[in-house]
Amino acid sequence: MKKLLALLLAVAMIVGCTSAMAEAVKMDKLTLEFVPSKDADVIITGTKNLPDLLKAEMLKQGYDIGEVDITVGTSYEATGEAMAAGTIDIGWLPGGTYALYSDEVDVILTATRAGLSNDSTDPKTWNGDANKTVPTDTQVSFYRSLIYATPSAYGKELAAKVNAGEALTWDDLNKASWAVLKTSSSAGYIYPTLWLMENYDGKKLSDLTNVVTLSGYGDAFAQAAAEAVDVVVCYADGRRDYEAAWILPTDQQDSTGKAGMGRTDSIWNELNVIGVTAPIYNDTVSITKANPAVYNPAFIAAIQTALINIIGTEEGQAIFSVYSHTGYAIAQDSDYDAARKALEAVQ
Repeated sequence: MKKLLALLLAVAMIVGCTSAMAEAVKMDKLTLEFVPSKDADVIITGTKNLPDLLKAEMLKQGYDIGEVDITVGTSYEATGEAMAAGTIDIGWLPGGTYALYSDEVDVILTATRAGLSNDSTDPKTWNGDANKTVPTDTQVSFYRSLIYATPSAYGKELAAKVNAGEALTWDDLNKASWAVLKTSSSAGYIYPTLWLMENYDGKKLSDLTNVVTLSGYGDAFAQAAAEAVDVVVCYADGRRDYEAAWILPTDQQDSTGKAGMGRTDSIWNELNVIGVTAPIYNDTVSITKANPAVYNPAFIAAIQTALINIIGTEEGQAIFSVYSHTGYAIAQDSDYDAARKALEAVQ
């Protein structure tokens, strides 16, 4: 009798599993895209295990996905445009980029990340090896952008003034050559513009005499290391991401694939903070509104649960460390009203 009951139970479990598989919604392909806030090859390498993990988690949520395709956009706007057109289903967008495209895409998750040991608005407290920033155990839903003086001759002059406690004038900044990101980048354009507006009588990045626009932060740090520009802008933990690469020979790569930048002193000594922006609400995971197969309550709930489950694992933590994300929380569009207002001010 016991053997018979065990056999019947095993059959029931097999039938149940087969039935669950049969009831799973089949999808041929799910397209994911990351914005190029890191080097594309670093992102692709760092997320190589995500497709298999996501397919397994989505199957638990009732979706049998044949292929998960991951790409890196050529720019923040390119990812936004692709999502607006429906060629990308899920995108990792900064708050500013989301605000720009929020008529065509919808936010489903907000990233949380480890806070930093420094959150001061006094730029000189960020500089030098003694003030090296490290992550804390506190989870935060915001970050800041920093304005950095590079080790160029004029960059050193700007840094020396700030580190001596002197306030920079508009003329000081306007003499510098700047490298920024495109206009939808929160840390690379929008909030540095707001910092200028708040401190220099409404002046904006667009009012500066010498500004070049780059495609990503990797380019910005490379330009800084080459002393090709005097000022760059980046999220507050950017120096941590490029610390190893900064002092490697140019024919070598760090453990994440970043090319060496050939400097001899530490990035904390050579790349000095001269400005600190207001807090920026964290990056989004957003979904296209153009594809009804994914833009519906059932799929959104499934992908939210899947990504939260993945980032809750050790392997998931390693994957999303490429963006310094340590967790995901359910988000809503109104969370980014401030980002929209900031974008309007910049535009």
